[in-house]
Amino acid sequence: MSQEIEIGLGKKARLGYSLDDVAIVPSRRTRDPQDVSTSWQVDAYEFDIPVIAAPMDSVTSPATAIAMGRLGGLGVLDLEGLWTRYENPEPLLDEIAALDWDKAIERIQQIYAEPVKPELITQRLHEIRDAGVTVAGALSPQRTQQFYSTVVDAGVDLFVIRGTAVSAEHVSKTHEPLNLKKFIYDLDVPVIVGGAANYTAALHLMRTGAAGVLVGFGGGAVSATRTTIGVHAPMATAIADVAEARRDYMDESGGRYVQVIADGGMGESGNFVKAFALGADAVMLGAPLARATEAPGKGMHWGAEARHQTLPRGYRANVGTVAPLEQILFGPSHQADGRVNFIGALRRAMASTGYVDVKNFQRCGMVVTPNYTH
Repeated sequence: MSQEIEIGLGKKARLGYSLDDVAIVPSRRTRDPQDVSTSWQVDAYEFDIPVIAAPMDSVTSPATAIAMGRLGGLGVLDLEGLWTRYENPEPLLDEIAALDWDKAIERIQQIYAEPVKPELITQRLHEIRDAGVTVAGALSPQRTQQFYSTVVDAGVDLFVIRGTAVSAEHVSKTHEPLNLKKFIYDLDVPVIVGGAANYTAALHLMRTGAAGVLVGFGGGAVSATRTTIGVHAPMATAIADVAEARRDYMDESGGRYVQVIADGGMGESGNFVKAFALGADAVMLGAPLARATEAPGKGMHWGAEARHQTLPRGYRANVGTVAPLEQILFGPSHQADGRVNFIGALRRAMASTGYVDVKNFQRCGMVVTPNYTH
């Protein structure tokens, strides 16, 4: 049963938990970490690790998407980012990384005012495909109708529709909204869509035929959604809610399984691991991969929310550089701060609870630990 708290006489609210508020409980059975499997599959595409590099210019370039693919994960290129606006975005990435804090957002808005160029979408996706890895690109719901044919014609394997909140029932008085169900039905490639932050929103997205649903709303390291528009969804509760929607949709659809992908708020390996325990099949990482020496942000991190022309809902943050991408994923780590060896942490947690694969790990026991401090 959901627990509601009375804010005042006229309003009640549901109690929600962040990833910091919960913890995994070891079970009676344990395993060796090398004996567990971290493999993940969405539609016909199989991956050694359940990690997706977020479509953010500070995280994923064509080169880092290729590197992620070769390491067994998936890199998603932001098809509205600098790589599709400029022939050579490297000087602009350097400029953004060097900007003073108080000037960063205004200059980012100016840089991203340059139009997206369809020919660059094609060029970047071909570059990734030529490397022999799975090709994935992301558009916002607002840009999907404009550019999706370019994306599909370029040969994308997985298509991501990613926004702060994506709805299967968007209403507009000024334009014809994207019909997600028809759009996904007409496409020949699997579609991952989100974010969704509750049971009802996720269930509606699953009914559109999406292969995966992104879980998250304003919870990332560079999001100011709560500060600017007052909207926030604690990730532990959101993931558990969407996992329940997945189970009910399986019953409703006669067994169709939709991937649940946690997106945001997992800057440390402990929270990354807890996302799987709560029901995620895979995780989309931003800040942890922005810390890689190869990251295009060069230790700075920002997302699409920061470039909005009139109401930016994100900022550029200094996350630092800690290790090469491969080491961030697979170790070794030389500090006990949860910033390196994410897959090693997942293997260790699965071994400590006795589960042999990620799907079974979703059944592990958890406790609520509010106000926990390290």
